[in-house]
Amino acid sequence: MGAAGTAGNSDGTGGAARFSSPSQIAIDKGNNLFLADTGNHTIRKITPAGVVTTVAGLAGQSGSADGTGSNARFSSPIGIAVDQSGNLFIGDSDNDTIRKITPGGVVTTFAGLAGVAGSADGTGSAARFNGPRGLAIDPAGNLYVCDTFIIRSAKSLLVGTSPRWPALLDRSAVLTEREVRRDSTGPEGSP
Repeated sequence: MGAAGTAGNSDGTGGAARFSSPSQIAIDKGNNLFLADTGNHTIRKITPAGVVTTVAGLAGQSGSADGTGSNARFSSPIGIAVDQSGNLFIGDSDNDTIRKITPGGVVTTFAGLAGVAGSADGTGSAARFNGPRGLAIDPAGNLYVCDTFIIRSAKSLLVGTSPRWPALLDRSAVLTEREVRRDSTGPEGSP
């Protein structure tokens, strides 16, 4: 997709599409690829047939507005994950927020407050992030966020916890690097 060495923001098929500093990708159940087009401040979709469209945001226009499709604004989105229902979660790094995009293209601020960095635990706008970059959703629907200096868990996506990480999920939402290394192999060091 796109052309090597040629930045831009064009939707299109295959080599006709253009991107500007694309970052992370996620794949939904329909094998559609979604990516954070960081330099364009947009979220893009690539179908299995290679058709590229802009899902949300407006190329070249940064901001933090919630809205539908091109009425929403992002500021250097980097992280992206998709849940089982097809909702996208975006690490909107320069806004210090986590954004949610429904399958219908409605963008809302899921957690954090635009322009207010920090590391406070909380629900919705009471939570604070510092340039969230990497996102992942485990099979139980738990969202994990790689913030600038820490990994955090947001347990409110779906009911249930992952059987692989129960000790981590029952503790504080802020995990140090040491705790993640020690606990990532499972109970008593089992893989």
